[in-house]
Amino acid sequence: MGYDQLTFTFAEGYELPVVAALPTGPSEPDDVLSYDRYVVFFSGGKDSVASALELLERGVPAHKIELWHHIVDGREGSTLMDWPCTNDYCRAFAEAFGMHIYFSWKHGGFEREMLRHNSRTAPISFEVPTSAGTEISTVGGTGGKESTRRLFPQVSADLSVRWCSSYTKIHVAQAALRNQARFEQARTLLVSGERAEESPNRARYTAFAPDATDARNSPRLARHMDRWMPIHQWSEVQVWDLMRKYSVNPHPAYRLGWSRCSCAGCIFNGADEFATLRRINAQQFGQMTTHETDFGRTIKRATTLDTLADQGKPFPVKASDVAAALSETWYEPIILSDWELPVGAFAKGNGPS
Repeated sequence: MGYDQLTFTFAEGYELPVVAALPTGPSEPDDVLSYDRYVVFFSGGKDSVASALELLERGVPAHKIELWHHIVDGREGSTLMDWPCTNDYCRAFAEAFGMHIYFSWKHGGFEREMLRHNSRTAPISFEVPTSAGTEISTVGGTGGKESTRRLFPQVSADLSVRWCSSYTKIHVAQAALRNQARFEQARTLLVSGERAEESPNRARYTAFAPDATDARNSPRLARHMDRWMPIHQWSEVQVWDLMRKYSVNPHPAYRLGWSRCSCAGCIFNGADEFATLRRINAQQFGQMTTHETDFGRTIKRATTLDTLADQGKPFPVKASDVAAALSETWYEPIILSDWELPVGAFAKGNGPS
C-alpha cells in the first residue's frame, strides 16, 4: 500500500515499537476466500476498522462479512463505561460498507457484573439473523456459582483480574458462536484486530489458529472456526494509512485526543484521559468515582480517579467532537470527502499489557 510514501506527522516523542517475531505456525489462512462467512469482532476502534477493511482488500465480498459488536454497558440502562456514540457509529460503518452487523451483550453490562453480590453472572443475549431481519437469543444466567465481585477490573494481563475483557467480550462472543446452528456444517473465519506492537503480551499471540469454539472434528457439528488476526504484524502507520485510503471517519475518541478507542472510562486511561472525561462528561466520571467510594477500592490501586484526574491535563477538545462522542445517534458521514489524521493518532497512550 505504499507505506514509504506516508507523510504523517508523529506526536512528539513517538517511537515505532519493536514488533516481536510471530510465534511458529502459519500467519494466515491458505485461502482467505474459502470461507462461508467472516465474523469481525468490531469495537469501532482503528484496529477493528482496519481488520474489516483488510478483508475487502483481500477480495472478500462485503455481504459475506458480519461485524459483531459487544455492547459493553448492555441494553438494560447502564451508561457507566462506554462512549454513547459507539453502538450507532458501528451500525453506520456497517451500512456504509454494505456489511451485516449484529449486537451482543451481557445483561446489565459491565456495571451489573462489577456489582455482583452473592449472585450468578448475568445471561448473555445476541442478535441472530432471520428471514425477517433479526431476533434475540438469550443463554446462561442460571448455572455457575454465586459469588461477589464489587470491584473494578484492574490493569493486568491476567484476564481473571482484568475481567472486563473476558466477561463483556470474550465470553459473550463464545456464547453467540456456540449457540447458533448456522455455524454448524460450515467454515467461518473469525477476525480480530490485535497488533503485536501494542504490548509484549499481544506480540506473543498466534495470528492464525483454530478458535476455542472450533468443532470441525465433530461429526454432528462440523463447526469449522478459524481465528485470524490479519493486522497482527502491522504498525500503527499501516492502520491509519488504510483508513485514509478508504476515507473512514475515525471514532470521535481519536479526534478528542485518545490514542485508543475502547471504553470512555477504560481502566487503561491515563491522567490526561480521565481529566478530559471529567471535563466533557462529568456525570459518567462521577458514576465511576461513586463506585470507587462505595467499594473502598480504587480503579488504579494506588490513587483515586479524582486524584489521578487532578494530575492530568485535559485535551484541547473541539465542541463538535465532544457532541459527536456523547450523542447516542451517529449523525456524521462515515466516509469523508476531506480526511485528516486525528490528534490522538500516534499519541503515547495506555493499553493492554
